[in-house]
Amino acid sequence: MNTISKLVLEPKTIDTADAISAKILEAAKKGMGMIPNMYATMANNTALFDAYSHSYKTFRENAGFTSQEQEIIFLSIAFENECDYCMSAHSFVADKMSKVPTEVTDAIRNNTEIEDARYKALSRFSRVMTAKRGNPSPEDIDAFLAAGYTENHILGVIAGIGVKTMSNYFNHVFNTPVDAAFSSRTWVKPN
Repeated sequence: MNTISKLVLEPKTIDTADAISAKILEAAKKGMGMIPNMYATMANNTALFDAYSHSYKTFRENAGFTSQEQEIIFLSIAFENECDYCMSAHSFVADKMSKVPTEVTDAIRNNTEIEDARYKALSRFSRVMTAKRGNPSPEDIDAFLAAGYTENHILGVIAGIGVKTMSNYFNHVFNTPVDAAFSSRTWVKPN
């Protein structure tokens, strides 16, 4: 049986992508000033790219978390899924756009203690939900709720896991190179 050890997709551009993907790429370029490598490559499959783009947008707008909390969720899931690309990209976004305290971002990246109790509970619950594949213990749920989160926030974490699962799995399979813009926060999993 022959296997391919390294898969390679040709990145799409606004000109080479289909109409739906081109529209998403245009919006990314307008909003971020660039088209991230993940987007350009994910644009090879419109179903995945459109689902990811829509899920990402609605998570940002409707999940019930602050922009800082959103990055904590995304980073915690990406850590648990060992996604180098998303750890780098979301560390950059956390630093530059969402203004997550660097000590919180670094604690997630380094698998060390988060001092802020609420952020710690959010990160822990996001990681537990990811690691346990949506089967938290009653104690896991109680600890999350005791930190001031609600049942609705549990639903929001589930939405975040859906978004990051698409991107994390994509990046694993296709070894998406970290964009130069995110290279200051390149991540290597701690031992």
